[in-house]
Amino acid sequence: MEELGGFSFISLGRGLLGMVVILAIAYAISYKRKKIDWKLVGGGLLIELVFALAVLYIPVFGLMLEEIGKIFVKLMDFTDAGLTFLLGNYASRSNGFVFMIHSLPIVIFFSALVSIFYYWGVIQKVVGAFAWLLRKVMNISGTEGLVSAGNMFMGMTESPVLIKNYLPTMNKSEIFLVMVSGMGTIAGSVMGTYIGMLGGTDPVAKVMFAKHLISASFMAVPGSIVLAKMLCPQTEGATDRAVSTADLSSGEKQNILDAISGGTMTGVKLMVNIAAMLLVFISLVALANYVTDNLIGHYTGLNDWIKASTGGKSEGLTFQYILGIITAPFMWLIGVPTPDITVVGSLLGQKTILNEFVAYAQMEQWKDAGIFMTQKGIIMSTYILCGFANVSSIGILLGGLGVLAPQKRGMISKMGVRAMIGGALVSILSATIIGMILG
Repeated sequence: MEELGGFSFISLGRGLLGMVVILAIAYAISYKRKKIDWKLVGGGLLIELVFALAVLYIPVFGLMLEEIGKIFVKLMDFTDAGLTFLLGNYASRSNGFVFMIHSLPIVIFFSALVSIFYYWGVIQKVVGAFAWLLRKVMNISGTEGLVSAGNMFMGMTESPVLIKNYLPTMNKSEIFLVMVSGMGTIAGSVMGTYIGMLGGTDPVAKVMFAKHLISASFMAVPGSIVLAKMLCPQTEGATDRAVSTADLSSGEKQNILDAISGGTMTGVKLMVNIAAMLLVFISLVALANYVTDNLIGHYTGLNDWIKASTGGKSEGLTFQYILGIITAPFMWLIGVPTPDITVVGSLLGQKTILNEFVAYAQMEQWKDAGIFMTQKGIIMSTYILCGFANVSSIGILLGGLGVLAPQKRGMISKMGVRAMIGGALVSILSATIIGMILG
């Protein structure tokens, strides 16, 4: 596998080209192109660029993220104690990694931890600090800053609860930012699962992927604001009020045991939901592959041609191969190494059409099978997949926000597809910036 080559003018040019393409897409489908605040756009991009440089080239900053990653990995290890008690020898990884046993239960434990920290007020303080910083640097309203920062720790239906009392009075641009920031980030409760999937049993790999997933979560915050304000610029009076974390409900839990119980039950529901989605979507991919590969590809001879032309990397006319071919030109534009453009493009397609869990599961299989030709391709894929932007999330977001602000339901439904595109562009922008710096 080709290792990282370091910064170069070629990678700089490819990265800048990718950023221009992403911004051009956002500009092309913007609601009000003439109202775009280019100062905000420039400020947000600068924040992302500085953060990426700090992660990769400032040892102290990179080390700090690695230490946070080690904390995540250590917390994941604690789940093994509960699994061993419940499953005994079946919890051992000596016979191989089993996703249902070794990854999904982490969601329950992390969900309970998030609930505990929320009950203690830790999350509110951290989120409040980030919200204050975003208001000062990017000149957005207090509610927008709070929900954007909250998405680093919570899911796209949980973080809007932070501002539930303000949602009914928020304007179109503010609501759109809530939607894009939810689509463009992941919840802290599932980050452990992704780390476990990609890192496997290698502790060094776990820390590396934890570092980049945490970095992706941080970069997605200013990225969400940039893309949301380009797609739906602020044309109405903003809710320019800093929301105090004292105004926020701590989940209305009576005590810490109630918080643990509530977080655990939420984690159980989330784990069952993830397992069910993976079962259905992966089965649907198998069905699609039977039609395209076993039938069309086999009887037309396309399978043999595809295997020969890809050097055996592709098995034939599969669903994954088709997605890779469609998205390959875009992947080249954003700086993905040429040998990996179809692989990374396929993962982006699977994430958008299906969901990020399916895409990360596929990425894990391809990484272990040696399908990736470059380390840069693996890292950029980690960033590209780090978000909830997929077709099914439109319905999830509509259901969640529709309950919190029923009077905004019509507006939310009309902006759903564009918000999904914005969320996808957030992750792609982060990957482009990281790829540009990696070289």
